Formats: sequence, structure tokens, C-alpha cells
Amino acid sequence: MNTKRPRRAFTAEYKAEVVALFRTTDKGVSEIAKELDLTPSAVQRWVTEAGANAAQGPGLTTTEREELAYLRRENRILREERDILKRATAFFAKETR
Repeated sequence: MNTKRPRRAFTAEYKAEVVALFRTTDKGVSEIAKELDLTPSAVQRWVTEAGANAAQGPGLTTTEREELAYLRRENRILREERDILKRATAFFAKETR
């Protein structure tokens, strides 16, 4: 049976400690993940994010990622409002004929 692992939340300090462990040892992502009962994808994501935040690699910083998410949400809302106004304009244009 495939039972899903419950979603866990980790502090920024814990993530930084895991990244530091990765950087200071010769262990791979999978080894560290197994030792700490984490998923390899989570450890790899934390290492990648830490590198981007420190401008050591490609990708967006955490601040840039948050801003991008905010701007995408705002863009979606503005498009919805525009579509509503287009429909209202068409409705009233038809009514005045």
C-alpha cells in the first residue's frame, strides 16, 4: 500500500542546517535525506534555493519568487476584472440600441 507521508513544516533555521550539512560533508543529497528522514527532493530544493539566495547559482531568490507569485495573482485578478468590464460594456451597448 502506498500511504502518503503527512506534510511537515520546517523552520528556515533547520533548512539552513541541512544545507550546511550538505556543503560541509562528502555525503550526497540522498544520504542526508535518509539520515534525517526527509525526501531527497526537499533537500535538493533547499540546497538549490540556498544557492540562489546567495547568488551562487541560477534561479530566483526567495524574495523574487514571492514577488513573482504576488504579481501573477495580481495579473490574474486584473484580467478577470477586465473581462467583466468587457462583458458589461457589450451588455449595455446592446441595451442602448
